[in-house]
Formats: sequence, structure tokens, C-alpha cells
Amino acid sequence: ADAFPPAERGRALGVNAVVFAVSTSLGPTLGGLITEHLTWRWIFYINLPLGAAGFVASSRLLVRSEARTRQPLDLLGSVLIAVGLSLLTVTLSFGQEWGWASGRLLICLAIAIVALVAVLPVEQSARRPIVDLALLRQPVLASSLGSMMLALFAVSFVLPFYFEELRGFSVARAGFLLTPLPLTIAVVAPFSGALADRFGSRWLAAGGLAVASVGLLLLTRLDAHSTIEQIVGCLVLIGLGQGMFQSPNTRALMNAAPAGEQGEVSGLLATARVVGQSLSVALAAAIFTGLGGASAGLTLAAARDAVVSSTHVVALQHTFLAAFRGALLACAGLGAIGILAALVRGQDRNSCRTPRVSIGEMGDDK
Repeated sequence: ADAFPPAERGRALGVNAVVFAVSTSLGPTLGGLITEHLTWRWIFYINLPLGAAGFVASSRLLVRSEARTRQPLDLLGSVLIAVGLSLLTVTLSFGQEWGWASGRLLICLAIAIVALVAVLPVEQSARRPIVDLALLRQPVLASSLGSMMLALFAVSFVLPFYFEELRGFSVARAGFLLTPLPLTIAVVAPFSGALADRFGSRWLAAGGLAVASVGLLLLTRLDAHSTIEQIVGCLVLIGLGQGMFQSPNTRALMNAAPAGEQGEVSGLLATARVVGQSLSVALAAAIFTGLGGASAGLTLAAARDAVVSSTHVVALQHTFLAAFRGALLACAGLGAIGILAALVRGQDRNSCRTPRVSIGEMGDDK
């Protein structure tokens, strides 16, 4: 965060989003090819050399920060946050399998709620809290974090079921069809980051979420006979919205960080991203499974190798699509809340009103 001046941070974050989006676009396609021609275990094996190369490159290329006095780890706060978020994800992931009123699910949910509520007093009294609650009192910072958590849609989780089970596409083809979304983000993010440097993030972030939510609503109109062009068009629209949102939102977050605390705010951003991804996938999975989409999809996939009446197949398709649409509508609802979270923030720092070059510097150039 401190490698670039605030007035150019949006452009830098846009370039960072390009790298992330390109890797995300290659992942599903390569993953599909690896799974189809090798085994699913190679998905994990291939990350070992990549991780080692990344470690070596980062240790040699990244600029070292100034040394600071070591502070004791907030062990209790770390444990409470880990337990609370983990068990909350577990309840959403296994609710259908265990039963929403089952004893173990209710116990997990109760422990999660107690742990997350206990975080507040623990962090307020900690000498060096794992989460500085004072940072969350800043409207721009809190708004950016909230928007990030609500904007991470589970599209890449839900669509493979549609491609492979309802439409019967191969794993490799399903992975390839997911690439328009991150590729569009890669194209749009640098421009939205540069615009945020000039005009601020508020309307760009809110508008991006609105466009992405419209794309999600259009995805709910897909059926068993939708064309590839319709699917790609929806994904491009979602990617356009996400590209408009991500760089300006991250820029606003980092510019709202107090001096010397960009590292902690960057950690909060990573936490918000992971929590948003985990909870959105868990929520989409709970809705999709609860409405019968998972079982209908498995039956449809098996029916291609068996003799099944067309009436039964149509009924299964209706069940699958109802669950598929329910999961996407839930994601669109979260996106709508994210729009409100983006709009409530004030004017973020270093917008177009902040000049890049001072008068003194101009005089020196002369």
C-alpha cells in the first residue's frame, strides 16, 4: 500500500486486479483440463512449485518495511475470531445434511455467536488487538470492508453445477466458459482505478455493484436451452460491474487507513475478502442444496447413462433451476445491500481535488 502515493493508488490497484483476474481466468480452464486428463489430486500438487516460486520472488523483490517494535500476539482474539467464523461457515455448509434443527448444528451456531460477540470486549481491552475496532469507526473504511464482504458473489461456485449437471458440458468446457468473468474484470479494473484517482470511489463502487447485480438477475433467466452467447453476455456484465467496483473500493479502503497502519488495514481487507467468499459460497450452497438442486443435479448427470422418462427429466430440470435461481437471487440480494454500504460512505481522500504536483515543485521544475 505504501509503495505508491495515494493519488496513484487506484491505478496501481487496478494493475493488481488485472494480475489477479488473469490468474483467476486461467485457473478454471487449467483446472478443468488437469481434472479431465489427470486426477483431481494434481490440482493441489501443481500449487507446490508455484507457491515455492512465489515465496522466492517475494523475498527478493518486495521492499522491506521499516523494522518495528515487536508486539505480543493477541492470542485470545485470534482464537475467538477463528472459532466464530469457522463454525458459522460450518453451520451454513452442513445445515441441510445435518438438519437445520439438529442438536450439533445448533451447538455450532451457538458457539459461533458467543465467540463473535466476545470478540468485541476482548479486542477493546487487548494491548495490541488483532482487529483494531477504532479503525471501523471511520465511515469510508467500514463501508469499503462491508461492500467487499457483500460483493463476492458465489457465481463461480454455482455455475459449474449448471454447466456440468444440467447442460452436460465437460469439466474442461465448463472451466473455459467461466473465463469471461475474470477476463472482463482484467480489462475494466485499470480504467476504474484511474477514474477513482480522479473522482473518488463512492459512485464507481456503488454503480459497479448495481451492474453486477443486474448481471446476476439475468443469470437467473438461464434454462436448459440457453445459448452460449446468453451465458457469456451475463458473465461479461457481472465482470464489468466487478471491475468497476474492486479497484475503487480497495483504493478508498487503503486511503482511509491512518498513517502507518496500511498493513493492518490490508489484513482487514484480506479477512473481509476471505470471509465474504466463504459465507457467500456457504449461503449459496445451503440454498441450492436446501431447494433440492444438488440431488436433482446428481440425478440428471446419472440419467444421461440410463433410460429415464422425459417427464421425469423435465421435473428434475425444474427443480434444479429453481434451486439455481434461488442461490443467485440470494447473491443479488447481498449485492443490493452492498450498494447501500458503498453509498453511505463520505468523500474518500485524495480524489480529483487533491493536486498531484505542488506549486513549489512546479517552480523547482522550471
